[in-house]
Amino acid sequence: MIAPQFPTLAIPGDSNTTANNLLDRVDLLRLEVTKKLQQNQRGEKGQFLTPSSVASLMAGMFEFNCPDISLLDAGAGIGSLIAAVVCELCQRPNKPQTMQVTAYEIDIILIDYLKQTLELCRIECQNFGIIFTSKICRVDFIQETAEMLNSNLFTNSKKLEFTHAIINPPYAKIPAKSQVRTWLRSIGVETGNLYTGFMIAAASLLKPNGELVSITPRSCCNGLYFRDFRKVFLQMMALRQIHIFESRQKIFRDDAVLQETIIVRATKQIEKPDTVTITSSNSADADLILCHNIRYTDVVNPKDSEQFIRILPDALSQQLVEQMAQFTCTLQELGLTVSTGKVVDFRVGSDLRLELEKDAVPLIYPAHLSAGFVEYPTATKKHQALAITEKTAALLVPNEHYVLTKRFSSKEEQKRIVAVVWDSDKINNSSVGFENHLNYFHQQGRGLDLTLARGLTVYLNSSLVDGFFRLFNGHTQVNATDLRNLKYPNLEQLLLLGAQIREIFPTQRELDRLVETQLLKATNPLENSPMTIKNRIDESLEILAALGFPKGQLNERSALTLLALLDLKPKDAWELAKSPLRGITPIMEFMEEEYSKKYAPNTRETVRRQTVHQFLDAGLIVVNPDSPERPVNSPKTAYQIEESALELLRTYGTYDWNKNVRAYLVSFNG
Repeated sequence: MIAPQFPTLAIPGDSNTTANNLLDRVDLLRLEVTKKLQQNQRGEKGQFLTPSSVASLMAGMFEFNCPDISLLDAGAGIGSLIAAVVCELCQRPNKPQTMQVTAYEIDIILIDYLKQTLELCRIECQNFGIIFTSKICRVDFIQETAEMLNSNLFTNSKKLEFTHAIINPPYAKIPAKSQVRTWLRSIGVETGNLYTGFMIAAASLLKPNGELVSITPRSCCNGLYFRDFRKVFLQMMALRQIHIFESRQKIFRDDAVLQETIIVRATKQIEKPDTVTITSSNSADADLILCHNIRYTDVVNPKDSEQFIRILPDALSQQLVEQMAQFTCTLQELGLTVSTGKVVDFRVGSDLRLELEKDAVPLIYPAHLSAGFVEYPTATKKHQALAITEKTAALLVPNEHYVLTKRFSSKEEQKRIVAVVWDSDKINNSSVGFENHLNYFHQQGRGLDLTLARGLTVYLNSSLVDGFFRLFNGHTQVNATDLRNLKYPNLEQLLLLGAQIREIFPTQRELDRLVETQLLKATNPLENSPMTIKNRIDESLEILAALGFPKGQLNERSALTLLALLDLKPKDAWELAKSPLRGITPIMEFMEEEYSKKYAPNTRETVRRQTVHQFLDAGLIVVNPDSPERPVNSPKTAYQIEESALELLRTYGTYDWNKNVRAYLVSFNG
């Protein structure tokens, strides 16, 4: 049952609360309670309290187009989301007349803080003429929702309905035979994680056209595990906006949360809108926001039985998906499969050998993968061979041609999928062992035709496949299942690609040109294609890293800013770099026109503060060279690449590049 509304608390000094002050005070409460909660306890319960920056972003996504707001916060914690909604409403020109909050929370430690937050919210609303009431429900949200939705003449549960719901649901697995699983089944959904259960339950309690804003892991958007959730949720709700974060560490950095996170806004209606707005930012408090409107059917294809939610942050991503759609073959149709390497080295420790010797076979690790092929042996401290014994015999495969991929990549690596050819002609041995951190492509346990192996390696290493994989896989792991789910060119196309490869694997640019000309049949492969744009941005990032810029500037924003100040289009050679005078707005217009990156117009200040200022400090650019007396805060302020830096950047990709970088850095540092 719902607990009665708690009595008003007297908190000294609250009469002077302002919107920003309210959020700051609640965030201090969050930091205080975080210290009290044990890290392992929070992990078990899925308790990750919402930082004020995230809460503000979520609250700002609501439309709030009714005079009387009834707000649900399921799993309210200390009330950070409620406080953010109050601040948002108080700052809007059309304020509601009333606001009624229902907050579910069962943790006694959090409830004491939640009471303080709700009292601060009441005072804030009073200052702006909004009648605020609230109640705390100290019961399990899933249980009470199930009882309300399944009420009958013999139960006393009255269904609550809300105009709005804002939730940061707990993230924790639900055992198959648990009571929670039974409650969720009773409201029509089969799901194995609390966060998707909370989303369905909250959506069920919304009035028609009610709004839901929820922050969750991105994992619910695809995969078999969440298929039933997607079908139920997408039938009941219409997606309106999805916000994605480019950096997973910055969102819940106080709680060491590594899942890739999204914010979803949806309305309760069967009819779907024409478009969905996809926004993205580096962090919740960043004001540089990429904005893209996309057809609803491109996000959720009505013919897709899995009901995957495809999040395409820009026009470039949409073009990339359209190009990948040209490939329709599955591995099974190609007569291929992919498996994880069988050798787990710590389980065969006594059979490991430092080098190849009699009665041993090569043991291939990720360290052996290099430039499209396997470099064996290589300089490594790891054992590079495995003795043939009764124990290890079942772990080996015939020494034939295979394609190998890394299963894990670091966040700093430019590519997620790294593939190479294992050419058996280079090693005179009957068998070979592939370590467990590798995947290998094969034909029913036997090797591939060498030309086919080379063609498959080219395809997997393409910027097209890498970009597609990153769009729909938020992790740095490349499992065999991920590779099975990819679509591939047909056998004839793969053989055609493979026929172009000899002993030296092509550069990334040459490889992508092959994919575009041979597979996509592009008449001008260096025009502004997704692969060309991605490669150019990666080149710009490589330059910034070589010049010693810190991690904070090694991002897409800075890479595009540099390209704009060089007037360098995706197909231009670096030797054609120029030095135009450009202000912040023309820089952002260049990003959109040439690189399909459209940022919200009110986010330009981030470019100035977090990239241009650092470029100025490093001496990479100069300000107002045409009019030195012009104030830097003038709307006419313009920037230009520094002359010696321009000369250096024109040599990128040449034999002299590394030498020129060293000379430039020495001269700049005196």
